[in-house]
Amino acid sequence: MADPQAALLTQVKNIQAKTGLTLAQMHEQIEASGKEKYAEKRSWVMERFGLGHGDANTVVHFIGKPLPDVQVGAAPPAAEGDPLDAIYTGKKAALRPLHDAVMVRIAELGDFEIAPKKTYLSLRRSKQFAMVGPATASEVEIGLNCKTLEPHARLKILAPGGMCQATTRISDASQVDAVLLGWIAAAYQAAA
Repeated sequence: MADPQAALLTQVKNIQAKTGLTLAQMHEQIEASGKEKYAEKRSWVMERFGLGHGDANTVVHFIGKPLPDVQVGAAPPAAEGDPLDAIYTGKKAALRPLHDAVMVRIAELGDFEIAPKKTYLSLRRSKQFAMVGPATASEVEIGLNCKTLEPHARLKILAPGGMCQATTRISDASQVDAVLLGWIAAAYQAAA
């Protein structure tokens, strides 16, 4: 599992490979576009370069900031332990086995990338299909990026425009059932 810095470097390398431009070159074009607000710039990048929301957000995030050192063929920095150790600490440490149980079942779906964030793991294929992380001291939250999920008592449908269309929370391994796995599988397929 990659550390957050290595995941960022991989993302930037992929952005540069998709566009054929460096971040600095994209920043020059963004400046020339006349867009001023962050969201306008992000939308322009998505349209101009054909990038998804997350990649466009990363491009815009680094405007006016030091750019990550992305050298083709350079080895990523050494990981400083398991990112889950930082996510599942203190009162949330007891949730780690539940998180692991969910991830074992998700791994059965096939190949995907795990991008650790500060408080959760982002699970990606061509785009993010799920997020898994602690919601409270007693519940793991699974965010689902799938527009075709039917309403269900265990499913919270979110407002449009977010990174996920729905979330659900589990507090016991018995809740990693056919219903949950069906939702995750639908999100996985939607991100193909």
